[in-house]
Amino acid sequence: MNSTKHFLKLLVLAALANTGLFSAALAQQNAKNISLSEAITATLANNSNIQQAGLDRNIAAANYRQTEAIFLPQADLSYTAMSTNNPLNAFGFKLQQGSITQNDFNPALLNHPSATPDYMAQLELKQPLLNVDMLYMRKGAQKQTEVYEYKAQRTREYMTFETTKAYLQLQQTYQAVKVLTEAYQTAKLVYKYTNDHFKQGLIQKSDLLNAQVHVTSVQSNLAKAQSNIRNASDYLSLLMGQPMGTIYMTGDEPQSSLPVTDSTQKVFANRSDFMAMQKAIDASDLMIKSSQMSYLPKLNAFGNYQYNDSRLTGFGANAYLVGIRLSWNLFNGNKTKHVISAQKLERQKLAMQLAQQKDQSQLELDKACRDLSDARFEIVRDQAAIDQSAEALRILQNRYQQGLVNTTDVLTANTQLSQLKFSLAQAQFTARVTRAYIELLTSTTTTK
Repeated sequence: MNSTKHFLKLLVLAALANTGLFSAALAQQNAKNISLSEAITATLANNSNIQQAGLDRNIAAANYRQTEAIFLPQADLSYTAMSTNNPLNAFGFKLQQGSITQNDFNPALLNHPSATPDYMAQLELKQPLLNVDMLYMRKGAQKQTEVYEYKAQRTREYMTFETTKAYLQLQQTYQAVKVLTEAYQTAKLVYKYTNDHFKQGLIQKSDLLNAQVHVTSVQSNLAKAQSNIRNASDYLSLLMGQPMGTIYMTGDEPQSSLPVTDSTQKVFANRSDFMAMQKAIDASDLMIKSSQMSYLPKLNAFGNYQYNDSRLTGFGANAYLVGIRLSWNLFNGNKTKHVISAQKLERQKLAMQLAQQKDQSQLELDKACRDLSDARFEIVRDQAAIDQSAEALRILQNRYQQGLVNTTDVLTANTQLSQLKFSLAQAQFTARVTRAYIELLTSTTTTK
């Protein structure tokens, strides 16, 4: 009797879940309604992977701005204090200070000078004029910024797909709870009828035990499905950059028909990840050109202005030095030659990776199109099978009440109907995720 009351209590809870009061209970447990568009918007704004991709893009832009040094001058200001009794340097210090006297030419003083101090304040300037290799290096750095721009876009596209997948997974979990709730109610009705007839001595105890085991099994699966709602919600929170613990409710959104997908679709060459790889190849070409241009001479200007004095705070003598330097590295032990060879091999490797990536994506697209076609067929098949299984269950329940079939037949039919509903939900989930994956594979870039 106590066992019957316990199962009747569970039946009431299941009925509450089916009538929408289960959602109210979730609302008291930090629950929140959310749509797919809201989830995607939150992911694009707060996802850590997208933020890291943005940082990589900003780092590449900062590295590119460093190359402005090939046009701008460099200035260094220094103050140096020195003291020496070296004959050459001591005489040079006095010469720079403009303090040479007739007595300084005394051979004894020239050969054995006393400690001679020198305090020098100096401003040095360097101005690049013509460095062709650095010009190509700067262009290569600019291509790198484009590489990370495309990578950032691809990250946004992928996280949009991942969020869509997680949202659909959460929807499927709610669908599983709904199916199990309906199965639980049916199992409870069968158990109640079996228990009543067992008390009247009309059926054997084995039938009652089978019904009870079936109810317990469905109840256990229902508890697992409800736990999966929390798991799916936590993963969605992670993607959206939100704290864990919120239970998201997707609602019973209508299952719209899937558009027909062309089985001969092709991946586009201007997809963001392909473009990122292509820009990396372009950057490699420019770096090879930069290395080749390093064989050419370089032209740079320099100059300095300095004060020299024998006192710490003195600025007695001043002088300047300006000039232009033309340098040409004629031979560096074949280092540049081998650097160019390595760069060409790296470029070849990138080109092969791009071709492989395109072929792999086309393979995945063809498979996804076939999977979508299979899922669409399975949806139609499962819908028809559910209608037939539901009618078969209704007939068996009527015959069971008339004592024409045993309990096992009814429980088997109930389990079969639940499995078909699970199969339909899985097929719908697979179809929608596959459709989203096809959109990811066939996306095109808008970044210039």
